[in-house]
Amino acid sequence: MMTSTGEAVLFWVIAPAMVLGALGLVFARKAVYAALSMILVMVSLAVVYVMQQAEFLGIVQVVVYTGAVMMLFVFVLMLVGVDASTSAVETIKGQRWIGILMGVGTGTLLVTVTARAALPATIGLDEANSETNPAGLARILMSDFVLDLEIVAALLVTAALAALVLTHRRRLTPKIGQPERAAERLRAGEHIVNLPAPGVYARHNAMDVPALDPEGNPIEASVSRVLRIRGQEHGLDTDVTTLVAARATAELTTGDQATDTAAERGGHVDDTDAATTEGEA
Repeated sequence: MMTSTGEAVLFWVIAPAMVLGALGLVFARKAVYAALSMILVMVSLAVVYVMQQAEFLGIVQVVVYTGAVMMLFVFVLMLVGVDASTSAVETIKGQRWIGILMGVGTGTLLVTVTARAALPATIGLDEANSETNPAGLARILMSDFVLDLEIVAALLVTAALAALVLTHRRRLTPKIGQPERAAERLRAGEHIVNLPAPGVYARHNAMDVPALDPEGNPIEASVSRVLRIRGQEHGLDTDVTTLVAARATAELTTGDQATDTAAERGGHVDDTDAATTEGEA
């Protein structure tokens, strides 16, 4: 079956976008950008599915993978942050060779699947979708690829069980509650009360602005550790600095004037008292 002009144009528009997204996934330095690049690849693949009259696969690609899985990854990355330093030291002996072997095996599998799909004579999309696309896809999965489907199902069940074991593992030590933590901090001489909230005694209550102590100095612990690691903490702004400096200057000036006035009044009082004492004598 010959490819139409519109289908060819759409492919040559979508294919470069998929390649750019894949390159962004590999070379992006920030995890959020890598996840967004992966979303671009998935959406482009969904367009290719729809272009090949596999509407069911295209919808599943967008709803399940792009709309659920990748959005969950993006939300977790944005909320938690991934600013921890990455070490290039191999923690598992020989993991580089294991990765190379797995890459070669994956490439061989992709070549085999592609050759199996391209070498037989094509029957055309009309005949393949004669039972509707979902029915034809179900027939192929349950007949030609039933072993692959069972392996994937076993892998997913194993992953779910592993997640349950890791999250609900048996405790080897007694559970530590809030009273125990407070007592431990008290013995260690640490700060046992709540940390100061950001923006206290400042001009605004933004989360990235540190609180001020009574002397006008910023409190570093009042800003989230994630914001401090990312370098998004805003220091003491100019208005507050000017206000604190002006207040300190005014207090010093007022104190000096009060001292001088008290000294002068003290001298007059002493003279008056002395004169009164002499008169009485």
